[in-house]
Amino acid sequence: MRFDLTDLKLFLHVAASGSLTAGAARSHMALASASQRVRGMEDALGVPLLLRRARGVEPTEAGRTLLHHARRVLQQMDQLHGDLAAYGQGLRGQVRLLCNTSAMAEHLPVPLARFLAAHPGLSVELEERPSDETAEALRRGDADIGIVSDAVDVAGLQAVHFRPDPLVLVVPRGHPLAASRRVGMADAAALEFVGLSAGNPLQEHIARQARRFGQRLRYRVRVGSFEAVCRMVEQGIGAGIVPRAAALRYGRPARLARLAIDEAWARRALLLCTRPGETLAPPAAALVRSLLAADAP
Repeated sequence: MRFDLTDLKLFLHVAASGSLTAGAARSHMALASASQRVRGMEDALGVPLLLRRARGVEPTEAGRTLLHHARRVLQQMDQLHGDLAAYGQGLRGQVRLLCNTSAMAEHLPVPLARFLAAHPGLSVELEERPSDETAEALRRGDADIGIVSDAVDVAGLQAVHFRPDPLVLVVPRGHPLAASRRVGMADAAALEFVGLSAGNPLQEHIARQARRFGQRLRYRVRVGSFEAVCRMVEQGIGAGIVPRAAALRYGRPARLARLAIDEAWARRALLLCTRPGETLAPPAAALVRSLLAADAP
């Protein structure tokens, strides 16, 4: 049985994405070559590693065992490269970072760009995921670092405060609620909304909160960014719910009013999470230190 590091990385990518096609793309490999490598691993072991279904693939029991050992081997290799890099020209390697919508759009671009500029030998695989999926991916070992809302269950993870990230209701200056400082979700849910694109994790979270009050959000339009939400709201198209950082960045005070949402779920913060009891590879450890040291926007 002879697997190389390319085989192990490929299998991790396939399992994490649930797709041979996506796993091959993440590995920068043609689909036919990736499929042949997986088949080769199965032939060498004499057991199937993946259950192939119409909507993708998932690891068999043997595949999950391989995943466990593949993660350990690759983590040890990252540790080795990081330790040896101290004798060379600096850190080299890749870090896999998962985060929610707000972190991706508002809190990571500047500190992450500074980190990458300071470490030209490093790369970061950054992916937006809902907070609960990010936490679960960390538990499985499918990521090095995760940034999640403090509303999510982080049991089994090491979590530290990263940024305050309250959500606010934004309305045009001429709106009847514009003079208010706070609003409850029961009142807010009755408005017409400018929302984020269908399937956006943050928008789905907001919609779930509205359903707690027996209401369904009514969207006049859905757009692809926090900036677009603020611009539409300024034009009187509807109300919006965005992170306060986004409202401050994109909302012009003369045209946009910000109201605190008087609900515990909206007074949220972001947590930076890693797996406990495990020494991070030097590239990931360096990124954690850099993010935690960076000033909030």
